[in-house]
Amino acid sequence: MEQLVFHNSSYKIWRSDIESLKELSSFVVVENVKHHNGQENAEQINTEIDAIYQEELTYAKNSIIYIVKDNSQKIIGSIRVFKWNRKDELPIQKIFGINPLQVVHHENKYSYWHIGRFAIDSFAGIPTMQLFKQLMVLAIQHIIKDTFSYMIAETDIKLLRIVNALGIKTTRLGISKVYLNSETIPICSSKKGLTDFYHRHDHLCGAS
Repeated sequence: MEQLVFHNSSYKIWRSDIESLKELSSFVVVENVKHHNGQENAEQINTEIDAIYQEELTYAKNSIIYIVKDNSQKIIGSIRVFKWNRKDELPIQKIFGINPLQVVHHENKYSYWHIGRFAIDSFAGIPTMQLFKQLMVLAIQHIIKDTFSYMIAETDIKLLRIVNALGIKTTRLGISKVYLNSETIPICSSKKGLTDFYHRHDHLCGAS
């Protein structure tokens, strides 16, 4: 079931659920291929979509998914966040072999929120920077509301430059690897490192 969280004359942002996972997985893979000049054939793309879909099913119970749709109901943006239960294997563990409990903090008081499946259709005619800020605000609001919390993510190197330029303070956790057609870096950010960005931009989507 979808819940409307923001709208204007050009698009709407919905908080979605498990029913959107297949559509989300397809959108993320296709956008990554488009943005990074991937050469995959249809079979490879379908394999990647299924792999992401199966992975997202693992986290679905705790996931909060935001999807942006234009006036024709086409997806033009997405992001997903979930609070780690310290049991399921995180993408950062699967891809990089990095356990946040070993490289960040192991104390039980700390929570880890994974942000992923961020993608924007840059050909949709919508200002991509505005969408980026809105989706990030919606995702990190859950981290901001948590007392002792960290963001964990794997981000494209170009996107990381934008993230840092916008004032989100990140720490690199390991060497980069190619993932979904792009050089990807494992990062984390403390609640403190997210706060300035959040309070500068939370008005964009009415986050509280």
